[in-house]
This record gives sequence, structure tokens and C-alpha cells, in this order.
Amino acid sequence: MAMTRNLDPADYAVISQALQAIGREMGAKLVRSAYSTVVREARDASAALTDRHGHVIAQAELIPMQLGSIGATIQPCLERFPVETLEPGDFLITNDPYHGGQHLQDVFIFTPIFVDGRVVGFSASIAHHLDLGGGNPGLNASSRDVYQEGIIIPPSKYSERRDWNGGGLERLIAANVRVPGQTIGDFYAQFAANHIGAARGAQLCARYGTDTVEATMAELQDYAERRVRAAIAALPDGTYVGEDALDDRWGDGGTLTVRATITVKGDTLAVDFKGTAGQVACHVNAPFASTVSATLSCLKAVLTGPDVPFNEGAKRPITVTAPYGSILNPRPPAPVRARMNSAYRAYGAVMRALGQAAPDRVVAQGYDTTWAAALSYLTPDGYKVHLDILGGGLGAGSRSDGCDAVDGPLSNCSNTPIEVLDMDFDAYRATAYELVADSGGAGVHRGGAGYRRAYAVVTDGVNFATYADRFQRAPQGLAGGRPGASALCRVRRDGQVIDAAINTGMILAKGDTVEFITGGGGGHGDGRARPRGQLAEDIADGLVSEAAARRDYGLALGAD
Repeated sequence: MAMTRNLDPADYAVISQALQAIGREMGAKLVRSAYSTVVREARDASAALTDRHGHVIAQAELIPMQLGSIGATIQPCLERFPVETLEPGDFLITNDPYHGGQHLQDVFIFTPIFVDGRVVGFSASIAHHLDLGGGNPGLNASSRDVYQEGIIIPPSKYSERRDWNGGGLERLIAANVRVPGQTIGDFYAQFAANHIGAARGAQLCARYGTDTVEATMAELQDYAERRVRAAIAALPDGTYVGEDALDDRWGDGGTLTVRATITVKGDTLAVDFKGTAGQVACHVNAPFASTVSATLSCLKAVLTGPDVPFNEGAKRPITVTAPYGSILNPRPPAPVRARMNSAYRAYGAVMRALGQAAPDRVVAQGYDTTWAAALSYLTPDGYKVHLDILGGGLGAGSRSDGCDAVDGPLSNCSNTPIEVLDMDFDAYRATAYELVADSGGAGVHRGGAGYRRAYAVVTDGVNFATYADRFQRAPQGLAGGRPGASALCRVRRDGQVIDAAINTGMILAKGDTVEFITGGGGGHGDGRARPRGQLAEDIADGLVSEAAARRDYGLALGAD
């Protein structure tokens, strides 16, 4: 693991940690400066530093789904606008899912870091924007092509002085969105994050010298590569296959299978998604950048620990391929807004394949779904749009229970507090937010619990749109563990219950209540072997009912 460059070890240790700290500071600045709840509270954003070639050096610990995609997203920008042509004040921007992006709501902004007139790197930020136009406020569940999902920003170069701060690009975007205050405010938060990253990068070069900082950037990538190669080499050579599937209700009634074939050879690993279902007419298709990110996130979680930085070097021993025209690499202009759910199934298929090579290092399936729910309404002062990102239970592992009521491992969004919603939105109010008993799969280690969240509508004309998954296919357990509960969405109206589909929209009326009941995680191991003290705590906490304790854990209440 020795350094391959002539760097002083003390300088390398200090500078490499400083680079990581810059990424974290950028992420904190982005979240704290944001206007929308989806960024300010849910933290659906990320930030990173790259070298002058656009290779990621350090990244904020926010959204794992952005792992591996930032470097791929900047490349189409640099192909059109080479680094030598950039000037101070320029920035690169894109959200095009068919040119390195993910879905339109994730806008990438890259700011060059100039030192002595030369670009030494880029500060990068990504934010999920609450509304970028399209066919419905917040999200369009009925989109049939990408044009119905919002504004497409191709890989472009603009001047912050000329085109932003009241300039043409800012006015163009503001004129095409329903909540310009929040959307434009979040763009400014991205610029704030980029500015702090550029300033810190320039300060680091001034203190230690540009040559030393750039050498450290290169060495940090090489270090990550060495660590990942060592982790791959510890796996037995061979070919391993794993599958997962979306609910049938996404397509035309057929099964949308995701199939991953992993080939380990020495210190290299290849993932091929041949055999995956073809693209569909609805917006669950995942652009290839999303597929790569999901794959790398799973491999990083299983093969390495938090001490291994994720940067461009970590990707070098790994190749990812997916058939063009499949649900994991669609042809344009297929819609892609709900791409996270196909990406999660890619994550699950890779996890299942890895389980054959390293069974003690993988976890059972969790709810592992992005459930997005948009509630919006028009007031005399304009639209109000709220986007809820709902979580569930994580899968249990061989050493621990799954976590209760958290977002999935790819998106990692935070809870949006009820108090914030009460302050910002007056057309509905929260009436329930609670864990769901028996939703975590039984096992020696219990799957994480899902939760129930409900809103009572107090004004007519609230627009409700949502997409989710795992309403039909429950998360499976491992090593004899039982499945977690599947999910359910319903609207209560005039004493009747309307079951909502996994991808739908409707207008809510005063007096309606909309309920979200998220899924749990699969258990690990035979529940009858769960320590009785832990089971007693589960019962006391309301996570396991007495009936389930008898049925799934073999508990004889009179004797135990």
C-alpha cells in the first residue's frame, strides 16, 4: 500500500484529509443554504471535488446514488467545453439523463477552480429541484417521454456574472417552474457550495503548492484503487448471478426482472446486466449513469469500509455494462423520473450475486424503494409544492437487525419533520407518524420496521401524485429469515377506502385522508433462535405483536 509518488507522507496525510473535509463542508453549505424542504430537510443533494480532468477526488456523505456519477456527468460537458477554454466566472451545468445525467430534477453544476490562471479542479454540486416544470407539480406520474418531465439542460457553459444573478439563464428557468422562489433559491445554494469548495481548494494550493496538491489528488485515487483491488482479490474467482424484480404493475402486467452477472477474476470485477427487462413506456427506466451509481454503491458497501474513500480510483477495477434499450440503459426519449426504483433492483440483484461470493457480508432485502409523494396546490400567491421522500425498514444482516424507518441505502434522505410541514403548508396536516408492528421480517436478526404516515386534507383541490414499489413483491429474508411486509397507499374518502396504485395521481378534496404505509426489511436467520431478551424488547416496544411472536418466533408465552 506504499505511495507511488514522491510525496512526503505527512503532507499527503494532511492534504488528503483536507480534500475530504472540503467535500463535507460543501455538502453542509448546500443543505444549510437551501430553500426547499427536499434539500433543506430531506438533504436530497450532494457535493464533490474533482481534479482538472473531472475525476472525483472527494465527496460529501449525502446521497450514495451520486457515487460514481459525478465524474461521468462532467465528461460530456468537458468534451464540448475543454478545460483550456474555461475562464474565471464560467460554470458548467447539465441535467440531461441521456448525456451523463440521472433524472431531470437532479441538476449538476461544476465550477472551475483557478489557481494562477490555470484550472486545477472543479467544485461540483447536485440538488434535487422541487419543480422544473413538466406535466404536473412536483412529479408527473403519467409521463410517457422525458419531455413531459421538465426542462432539459444539455451539457452547457454559462457565465455566472452574465447569465445568473438576474441574467438570462436564471430568468429562463424561473419563468418555467411553478415555485421559482424555492427552485432558484436552491440553485443559489448550489453556487454557494461551489464557491466555498473553489475557495478552499485555492487556499490549499496556496499553502502547500499546486504541484503537491495535484499529486495528492492523484495518489488519493491510486490509494482507493489499491484498496478496492485488494478487496476484490479476497473474493473467490468465479461467476455469480443475482436477480431482483419490480412490481408487475409498472409495466404492461409482465415481470420486470433485473439480472446481474458478476465475474470476479483476480483483482477485477465485472457486472453485466444482460437478461434485464427491456425499457417501458412509464418513467421507471434508469439512465445508465444511475445503473452505474447503484452498482458501485452496492459494491462499495459490501467490499470496503468507511475508511476507503470513494473517488475515481475506486472505479478502475470495476466495469459495468447493461444492454442498450433495457430498463437499465434506455433509449431516448424514454421517461426516467422514477429511475431510482429500477436502480434499487439493480442494487438488489448485485447484492444477491455477491451473497454467493461473500455470504457473511451481505444483508437481506430491505424496503429499498424510493417512494416519492407530491402534494401541491395553487394559492393566490402561486403554487405550493411539497415532495415527501418516504423510507421503510432495512434488511437484517448476519450480525445486526435492520434499521427501522429510514430511507433506502441509495438515497439516504433524512426525515422531513412534521413541524416543518405544519409551518410551510396549510392545505393538509399530519395525523399519524408511527412504526408499523410486524412489518420487519422475523429472524435471528429482525428486519427493520416500516412506518405509517397520514395527512388529512383541509382544502379542496390538492393535487396528489406518487410513485413507489414493493406493493406486490415483499422484501425477502436471508438464511431462513422471513420476508418484510410490503407497502400500501390508500385514500380514505367519505367512509370508503381507495387503494392507490404504485404510480398514480389524483385530486384530493377537503375531508380526505391519504395514508402511506411503507414496507419493512427482510429478516436474517431462523426467528426461533432470536434471543428471548431481544424479542421481549420488540414486544414491549410494539414492533412485534404477541401473535407474531408465537407464529414467527416460536414463543410460548406461558413458558417464556
